Formats: sequence, structure tokens, C-alpha cells
Amino acid sequence: MSTIHQPTLTLEEVLRRYSGGPSTGLFTDGSARPNPGPGGWAAVLVKDNKVLQQLHGFEESTTNNRMELTALIEGIKLLDTGEEIEVYSDSELCVNTITKWAPSWERNNWRRKTGPIANLDLVQQLYALCKQRPKVRLKWIKAHNGWLWNEYADSLSTAWTRETL
Repeated sequence: MSTIHQPTLTLEEVLRRYSGGPSTGLFTDGSARPNPGPGGWAAVLVKDNKVLQQLHGFEESTTNNRMELTALIEGIKLLDTGEEIEVYSDSELCVNTITKWAPSWERNNWRRKTGPIANLDLVQQLYALCKQRPKVRLKWIKAHNGWLWNEYADSLSTAWTRETL
């Protein structure tokens, strides 16, 4: 998740500055500035440190959680149903929502004891995509951890704030 005080590096600056982390995977990120407010999302599919595909988008009025979920949805749509891959998100909430809570919510007709499920439309869509791709492993990573492709996804998700991609 991007924060207001974090500089928004261009993709070129990210590629010069960072080099660590996994060389293969799907990396996603979402942001809203302020939260709620305008926001962006991004997904980058990488194999052996080569970008295979990248997507990013913008919404005028949203939240960081909606953008994180959208990034995961759009990124996972890039994957074949039998593909075995790790999908990295710096939203622990989104990862836990899909890997821990959504199975029981689905069994309970998308209800939970503590009240409505936030962003249910996106949660249901992401959960369905993950179920169609059983070899996808959704993993939480710390935001701004210095991993090249995590920082790259962050840069894409904030591209709407800059003139240069």
C-alpha cells in the first residue's frame, strides 16, 4: 500500500534503485491519496526478472482496499487456470480475506457474524478467480520492502500522480 509521504518513483528510477526479491511472480499494489480519494492499482507479471505483462489503472473516487483488490483481480486474470505461481500483495487484509476468511463466508452465503463484508463485490470476484486457479499461492509481503518487483508495482499503482510512467 502506498502512503502520502512515500515518494512516487518512476519505473526507470525503480529499475535503477532496486534489485532484491523474487525474480518470478505476479506482484500487485493499490493506493488511494487521500484514502478515500483518487487511487490507482497495478499488476506486473514477471519471469526471470523480465516483465511479461503489466497493467495499471485509476479511479476518481475509491479506497486503498478497493484498489488492492482490483490489482489482485486484474493481475490474476492474466494467469492461466493451471498456472503455478506466487502472487505477492502488500495488503495483509486482502491476503487474509481470500486465504482465511472467504471460504467460511461463502459457506455462510456471504455473511459474517460481525456485520457486512466490506467490498463484497470485489471479494467475491477475487475469490472466484482464485478458486479457478488452485495452484496460485497468494502471499503477503511488507510494503516498501525494497524488492524490485514490489517497488515496481507500487510505482505503477501511483503512476496517475506523475507525468512520467
